[in-house]
Amino acid sequence: MRKTAVSLGLFAAFLANAQSIKTTIDLVNVKDDKVAVTMEFPKMKSGDIKFHFPKTVPGTYSVDDYGRFVEGIKFYDNKGKELTYTKVNDNTYSLKNAQALSKVTYLVNDSFDDEMDNSKHKAVFSPSGTDIEEGKVYMINTHGFIGYIDNMQDVPYQLIVQKPAGFYGTTALVDQDKSDDTDTFTLANYAKVTDSPLMYTKPDYITFNAGGMDLVLGVYSPTGKYKAADFKDNLEKMVMAQKKFLGDMNTNKKYAIMLYLSGGDGPQIKGFGALEHHESTSVVLPEMMPKDAIDKTITDVVSHEFFHTVNPLKTHSEEIHYFDYADPKMSQHLWMYEGGTEYFANLFQIQEGLIDKNEFLHRINEKITNSKNYDDTMPFTVMSKNVLKDEYKDQYRNVYEKGALLAMCLDIELRKLSNGEMGYRDMIRKLSQRFGENKPFKDDKLIDELVTVTGYPQVKDFYNKYIAGNQPTPYVEYLNMVGVEAKKQDTPPLFWFIKDPNQTGYNEKNKTFVFDESSALSPFSKSIGFKITDEILALDGKTVDIQHVQDFIGYAKSIKEGQNVTVTILRKNGDKMDKMNLKGKAILDKMTVETLNYKANPTPEEQKLQNQWLTGKK
Repeated sequence: MRKTAVSLGLFAAFLANAQSIKTTIDLVNVKDDKVAVTMEFPKMKSGDIKFHFPKTVPGTYSVDDYGRFVEGIKFYDNKGKELTYTKVNDNTYSLKNAQALSKVTYLVNDSFDDEMDNSKHKAVFSPSGTDIEEGKVYMINTHGFIGYIDNMQDVPYQLIVQKPAGFYGTTALVDQDKSDDTDTFTLANYAKVTDSPLMYTKPDYITFNAGGMDLVLGVYSPTGKYKAADFKDNLEKMVMAQKKFLGDMNTNKKYAIMLYLSGGDGPQIKGFGALEHHESTSVVLPEMMPKDAIDKTITDVVSHEFFHTVNPLKTHSEEIHYFDYADPKMSQHLWMYEGGTEYFANLFQIQEGLIDKNEFLHRINEKITNSKNYDDTMPFTVMSKNVLKDEYKDQYRNVYEKGALLAMCLDIELRKLSNGEMGYRDMIRKLSQRFGENKPFKDDKLIDELVTVTGYPQVKDFYNKYIAGNQPTPYVEYLNMVGVEAKKQDTPPLFWFIKDPNQTGYNEKNKTFVFDESSALSPFSKSIGFKITDEILALDGKTVDIQHVQDFIGYAKSIKEGQNVTVTILRKNGDKMDKMNLKGKAILDKMTVETLNYKANPTPEEQKLQNQWLTGKK
């Protein structure tokens, strides 16, 4: 039986390859940090065609225009003659009478080297970006290397990677040849191509089985500070807990994690985090992080991406199922795709014993505080549907704050209605059973489907008020139901450059503090004309020294209201950074914050609901 199955598989692969798009990525002959790509096509069915690179890809919710990293593109007919074309925009090329089109060749630049230059285009989020460092590492998010032809997205791809001697490719794909010089993969369509990242570097990986799922972790550490084996114990513990939490909702038999640690003399990047795929995730973190901090981030961030295997990768609307890479149409339901997934990433940790109940409540408290940096009256469905537009995209980060809190409140609402018999996880399980990877739901009918799978029309009232409506969500009211109370207290007056100091980052190359573009400026920064894209070099002559960062923070804490202050910054000016001083009188930001605490004497009903919420038990 086994031998027959293998033979049939090879025969099927042969038939597929005969009509597939043969795509070769050459990692051997790299010049000026550019990788050559060749795509060979089966016979064209249409004379006029459009060849595209993605404008955006699922899971990123931003316009990235991956075609801008491509140069030297040439189209050839079946006799090797160049065909003329029209470049429509960064991502699209139009060809007339192209029945004889045989192949296209081009060079790909990486996005990592472009991250610090925001003068022409917003940087690509690192985990969805590309890196080309000859002899060191190649981060191949395939959507940054491989294009497609209109009406041929469903044609299979044969992907061939020519790799340097001694290099290993971390991926969930299965290599179909035995050569040491090439890896060959067969992918069903273009969606599967973009769903299959690879990372090539010197071998540093571990494999293990967790809960019936084969997992591979590949690590690139530029200075050799970390090895894949360093993270095995924490990762294995996390995956086992996730598999238990999801139960039959997760059907993965394999999963790959590509962990890229930035640092050393490599590119200066700032978009730390991860991007989800059906069978893998690409993760980018700074190598300078302590090991326990990387372990914690893996638990928080990688678990988030793994939970995406349920939603939206296997339960989603038509906008995601029939994704238009050239002109994307966005779904209304980021509250569920990202918010609900972020809630899962925290809920599973308390329910499976990875964190205690106080840490869990602390995280909820942080999300409530962070959500106040955004527009609490903007309907989440409207923001989600229009997230690629300028007037909405600055609200996107709220999906990880308010989005998760909406899922939490809906969880509590369902448990209250069902006397603890049903929660948010049960609702998502029923939804995934009703639909699934190959059966999308209609975007504007989701709420009706949720009423159907839960049996509670009150879910629609919640949705219309707090998700599709403009009413601020009464978090404290819902938390009271599970025996949690909120107390207001004033924080000590604070001097800093943004409202939330925790959103401060570090640029290792420039030795500066940097800030996420979604961060809210402090009153002082606004008063001196500081821009969120500026980088902090010094405060009153005291330079940023990451090895003695507490000295800098201590000085900032000592600054008094009205004190004369000089901030030395680097400001982007075309292709260079201008050094300048901004001066003004210190303004200390005074805030009133709410802290959450478990009630000392909850009612029996509140205690019961709290136990069910925190344990997942009925």
